[in-house]
Amino acid sequence: LSLLAEMSARSVQSDAITCSAAVSACSKGGEWSKGLDIFREMVARHVEANTIAYNSVISNCGDGGNSIEALGLLDEMVASSVERNTVTCRAAVSACDRDGEWAKALEIFREMVHSRVEVDTPMYNAAIRTCGTGGQWTLALGLLAEMMANSVESDQYTCWVAT
Repeated sequence: LSLLAEMSARSVQSDAITCSAAVSACSKGGEWSKGLDIFREMVARHVEANTIAYNSVISNCGDGGNSIEALGLLDEMVASSVERNTVTCRAAVSACDRDGEWAKALEIFREMVHSRVEVDTPMYNAAIRTCGTGGQWTLALGLLAEMMANSVESDQYTCWVAT
């Protein structure tokens, strides 16, 4: 964060990449609200918020246990026609998982699949884990069966979350 402040003091423009890195650093330091502030400031300065920037701030809010902010950012992303990817989906589903919002997580997962976002093992794992922690074992096992039917390779984590 001090590097961002120094950049500003020296009139060096930050971009989406620098802001994304700062947001991620805030997340790792447990300062999700500072990460959100950095993102909002970036947008206010008319720096284009790209997929990476949104993914960072959605993950940041999710890590902070604030699924409401994370999902609001996902909505902003869609409204701004910013491309979503597997990282976006995992971040949003994981944010829902931390707040026990399994139904919303499953809705996001299904919408991403419908939008033809590439579905990978970690994306399925996040959805399976969220349904499982929400006590929705039938749905979790259905996702596991769907994963196998779609020839998405499982890993050790898949087996762990599905048990």
